[in-house]
Amino acid sequence: MIWGDTNQNATISAVNYYVRTGQLFRIRKGFYAKHTNYDPLELATKIYTPAYVSLQTVFRREGMIFQHYESIFVMSYLTRTIRCDNKVIEIKKMKNEVLTNTEGLINMGNYFIATKERAFLDMLYLLPRYGFDNLRSIDWNTCFQLVKIYYKKTLVKTLKEYHKLYAQSKQT
Repeated sequence: MIWGDTNQNATISAVNYYVRTGQLFRIRKGFYAKHTNYDPLELATKIYTPAYVSLQTVFRREGMIFQHYESIFVMSYLTRTIRCDNKVIEIKKMKNEVLTNTEGLINMGNYFIATKERAFLDMLYLLPRYGFDNLRSIDWNTCFQLVKIYYKKTLVKTLKEYHKLYAQSKQT
């Protein structure tokens, strides 16, 4: 598709030539990069699309958890664990209505990443009793707006419980 060549054998030969000569770096079958310093978050969202970076990857960046995870966590239409180029990509299934809704997602140019509020709701959707280390940075109003895209009453209830616990912890 990149070269506009309809001859599949010629394209395969060209890609193999570029890999042999070091002009392309093979990451995984069908995935190549010009350099070894490619963005792993972009790769993680391109394997199965639509997809966006979320969960522990966002939590760690935002200081919501203190544990370090080597894996990249992505939301997509299926659940898989993939290893490629010494990276582990944890793909978690999300229903299509939520997956394709861009509310609470940040466009990074070549991929999307969840805001901390969207990642928080994704986790509550998947694992309602997840243990967070720090919820001080959460914008609860944003969460209550975003929870509507999930169309799940039990998620609203869980969010209210977390908000109540957070409010109680601030008073002590």
